Amino acid sequence: MSSGVEKEAGAGWLALFLGLTLIVLAIVVAVAAAIGDYRIGVGTVFLAVTNGLGLTTADIPPIEQSVVWDLRLSRALIAALAGAGLAISGAILQALLRNALAEPFVLGVSAGASTGAVAVIVLGIGAGSLSLSMGAFAGAFAAFAMVALLSNGATSGPNHTILAGVAASQLFNALTSYIVTTSGNAQQARDVMFWLLGSFGGVRWPDFQLLLVVVCLGLLICLLMARSLDAFTFGDEDAASLGVPVARIRLILFGVTAMMTANIVSMVGTIGFVGLVVPHAARYIVGPLHLRLLPACAAVGAVFLVLADIASRVVAEQQTIPIGVVTAMVGVPFFAIILYRARPQT
Repeated sequence: MSSGVEKEAGAGWLALFLGLTLIVLAIVVAVAAAIGDYRIGVGTVFLAVTNGLGLTTADIPPIEQSVVWDLRLSRALIAALAGAGLAISGAILQALLRNALAEPFVLGVSAGASTGAVAVIVLGIGAGSLSLSMGAFAGAFAAFAMVALLSNGATSGPNHTILAGVAASQLFNALTSYIVTTSGNAQQARDVMFWLLGSFGGVRWPDFQLLLVVVCLGLLICLLMARSLDAFTFGDEDAASLGVPVARIRLILFGVTAMMTANIVSMVGTIGFVGLVVPHAARYIVGPLHLRLLPACAAVGAVFLVLADIASRVVAEQQTIPIGVVTAMVGVPFFAIILYRARPQT
């Protein structure tokens, strides 16, 4: 009886938390659509959105309608989806690897995806048959394979996987830098390097539609496997004893993580530490059960990255700071705190 009451209380708290977070998300998206070199009032933003949706025909200046609907709103929504996808990926990797420091950036997945995307952009590999997203996807899987090989699979300790991820990141970052510096002209090199640090400047509505499908599909698959993810926290052997097909579930979830990370990287570049910071914060709020944790990660990650995008545009006057710089300023101290708390007690 008490167990049922606890489940209802947990579900009620999750619903309340998600509702409040979505309200906050709507507010920060509106703010993101209002600020910039050309300031627009929040009321005008609301009218521009309802006009764009065909709900109203308010008379507002065409330039303000275009700035809000065609540029800023799509940017803010893609930032929200990217934050959700990276946060979900971080939660999945932390569960599969049983390591609090696991996330796509730390494990080299983002670096591998960047290399694959840059190879398509600069070298023209697979031009006409290989899209940017597919190139990033191939690079992400190559990084996964390298980490698995270096960490020697399940026989390695929790720190071995992180060390393997650091090695993979260094290798793929070096490959990316080599491709850019030897194969592109100076302007192309500058554009690619700025993009690699994370930028929402070039995204538009078609990117939003693709990313919406990818992130929603990824979240749905992960939710269907939430109970298996809970079992992974006890170790592979215990999960197998509970009837979880460990190898198959691990392969599917790694694939889902690579799919989301690759699509995000191919659109906005490498954005680190979102998958590290957000799952820990969400876990503290809603608990460790993945049926609750994953939706919370998606919601908090969306708010976090939209706020980071706003900060990237207002911190320095008349210029935009790469989004990866902003997330690193938050993520590195958080990373240090986790390392400090995980140190051996003497």
